[in-house]
Amino acid sequence: MATASTSLQKRDNIPELLLVRAMAIIGVLSVHSTSFATVDMVNSNYFFLYNFFNIFMKIGTTTFIFLSSFVLFYNYYTRPLDKQLLGSFYKKRLLYIIIPYLVFSLFYFTVLHYIYYPDRTLSTEVHNFIDKVLTGKAYTHLYFVYINIQFYLMFPLFLWLMKKYPRTVKWAIPAGIALQWGFFMLNKYGLETPVPNRGSWSFSYFSYYLLGAALGIYYPKIKEWIIIARNHATAARVITWIALWACWIAAGLTHVYLYYETRLHLDSFNSTLFDLVWNIHGVLTALVLMQLAFILSRKLPKILTKLIARLGALSFGVYLIHPFFLLIYRQHPLDTGTAWLLHLWYLGGFVLALIGSWIVVGFFARYVPFNWIAFGNLPKTKKRPSQPVIPERQLDA
Repeated sequence: MATASTSLQKRDNIPELLLVRAMAIIGVLSVHSTSFATVDMVNSNYFFLYNFFNIFMKIGTTTFIFLSSFVLFYNYYTRPLDKQLLGSFYKKRLLYIIIPYLVFSLFYFTVLHYIYYPDRTLSTEVHNFIDKVLTGKAYTHLYFVYINIQFYLMFPLFLWLMKKYPRTVKWAIPAGIALQWGFFMLNKYGLETPVPNRGSWSFSYFSYYLLGAALGIYYPKIKEWIIIARNHATAARVITWIALWACWIAAGLTHVYLYYETRLHLDSFNSTLFDLVWNIHGVLTALVLMQLAFILSRKLPKILTKLIARLGALSFGVYLIHPFFLLIYRQHPLDTGTAWLLHLWYLGGFVLALIGSWIVVGFFARYVPFNWIAFGNLPKTKKRPSQPVIPERQLDA
């Protein structure tokens, strides 16, 4: 158990995590804005680009889960685990996660009803809505919030275990991999009826969750291995950094290749291979994006860093609302045989989802009272600290 002095220790802010969040939401937007193109543009000479951005950027969900866990354990591990902490923790989850989840579930369900199912009766729709809310299926992207709610329910148990038995932290990463792959293998080979919507259950993401837990707890001790900087460089660290980035690129390109061959040439690969490559790609991406965030924070102009950090601070709201812009945009497809206009149209979907969502969420953050009901704990805009801080909302998306 952590000592009293350790429990009261205040950990430093990590403003670079806002940049990680920004890169993760860009990944989400890239995947969602190219999803139709990977079907419609399969005969295009530029299909490889659509496939690349759709698969290589398939890093948002896994990175957000890693980052959520990292910040939770980084912030809470050195604090006493008591009723006051648990009460505050779950009150924030209710206000800033569950309520926005319910609001947007109802919002998307209503939009889909009027567009696609206007003839359904009220009783039928009420039953459907309850079922979808309880399974994270009110809209395609809300499964992610549903997964996070599952992790929030388990968080006190993991925190208690790692605080009471600190040696378990050393085994968190292999335990996460074992739990995730045990679930995969049981679902594929051990159950007569596989679990439906496997990707909507937290066991599918335990490797990222417990990776974040271990790194969040150990971060003060290992940050010199994570942050690529001249004053941190040793032979062992440089070799580790090069190996990490090389493996990340290799895993990402292999991931892209598998989908390219499947989509374009209809090749068949074992589903376990897809799981394995994506798992490696996702885990390495979380580490690489952390390193990249520290590099960008030093190399980019301050005004650009602040802009990217602002996107990171608003990313939960952007995540919730961006599919609405894509849905409306796709109601007006471009009817043309001119290839470059089609490419511009798909690019326009990405730009609209990014800029439109950013404007709406930013407007709510600045001008709309009780904005937490829709978008969670948005950043305050009146105070302007010299550096962005790591508010607890960073763990909520």
